[in-house]
Amino acid sequence: MPASPDRTPDTVRRSELPGGVRLVTEAVPGVRSVALGIWIGIGSVDETTEQAGAAHFLEHLLFKGTRRRTAAGIAEEMDAVGGELNAFTAKEHTCYYAHVLDTDVALAVDLLADVVTDAEFAHADVEVERGVVLEEISMRDDDPEDLLGDLFDETLFGAHPLGRPVIGSEDSIRAMSRDTLHSFWRGEYTTPRMVVAAAGNLDHDRIADLVAAALGPAAGEHFGARAVPPRTATGVRPARSGALALQSDESEQAHVMLGVPGAGRHGPGRPALAVLNAALGGGLSSRLFQQVREQRGLAYQVYSSTVRYADSGALSVYAGCAPERLGEVVAVVRDVLAGVTSEGLTEAEVARAKGSLRGGLVLGCEDTASRMNRLGRAELDHGRQRSLAESLTRIDAVTPDEVAALAAELLDQPLTAAVVGPYDDVDDLPESLRELA
Repeated sequence: MPASPDRTPDTVRRSELPGGVRLVTEAVPGVRSVALGIWIGIGSVDETTEQAGAAHFLEHLLFKGTRRRTAAGIAEEMDAVGGELNAFTAKEHTCYYAHVLDTDVALAVDLLADVVTDAEFAHADVEVERGVVLEEISMRDDDPEDLLGDLFDETLFGAHPLGRPVIGSEDSIRAMSRDTLHSFWRGEYTTPRMVVAAAGNLDHDRIADLVAAALGPAAGEHFGARAVPPRTATGVRPARSGALALQSDESEQAHVMLGVPGAGRHGPGRPALAVLNAALGGGLSSRLFQQVREQRGLAYQVYSSTVRYADSGALSVYAGCAPERLGEVVAVVRDVLAGVTSEGLTEAEVARAKGSLRGGLVLGCEDTASRMNRLGRAELDHGRQRSLAESLTRIDAVTPDEVAALAAELLDQPLTAAVVGPYDDVDDLPESLRELA
């Protein structure tokens, strides 16, 4: 049984189980499913140069079989109940998850725990999945937008681990040994780093019993250990401003990303940043969409986005356009950013952005998988759950003056740019980009 359950907002409950495993659940009335994930607070930023891509490689490898199940057996058990089984890797965490009927939650818990803690790691499977990961890298290289995202991170964050692609490189994956992968798995995928998040038609105490039993052997290796606290900033500010990178690619379009570094997730101003991003390039009424696409027809796709890690963050703008229009697109984007920097947003823009965020937040909680993701990320990143009502209140409290102050501070920095497109050299790029270098 769990030790000292702690009630958190609304229908969310939290327990810390033996071995430091944290369990966070949310009962969702009226549904017949449960989404359940085992989150590990380890991602690509925790890898050494030799291990680059190991966390993502493991995401593939752990499903290849355990001491109790073959790869085919894992797939057959989940298919037999009509469930979904998958995983994803990010820069600061990894998640293995299942989505099943509420009657099959015991199977989901047992199967996920088996995969995460008791994988077989056969040499032949390592070689098979090495080929699959290399194919995935090739697919990334064939997708200019994905390639651009990795190039932008590398340019903005430099030598810091945040600048490395989650997927690793062709060289690092080819060179990675089975022993390197096994050591990374055994050394990092420990129960004090694990969060089990579940949402749906469930009973917290029953889930706690299932998880404690399934993770019991792994937890026993860390008897008496407490949960690893949320990742904090290292004090090293990795992001840099004012750089330009080009990846030549014989694509039909030019793809560009412009951005600036920002505060990490533990810094101030998160709700104001969300409002700024929504008004800048988060929807059809945003300034960027209206100026670049609607009024000038320069690009089909243009948007802004934000990321916040423990050490740093970023606000960036993406656009894809015909190569001959790249100069004008970049000039318009820079003008929009300069206008927001000097004048802020209008009250109407702030009101629309806040309404958009409120609607997106509520609609995003309509399914159990989204709720499970919200639980897992909040526990790993902050060690606490924020209720939907609290989140909505924080959005409502943002003022135009607060957004203007943040925009003036954030967007006044030199822009960093990355380009993927049919250009042989930086000198071939339009002046509106070259002058950023």
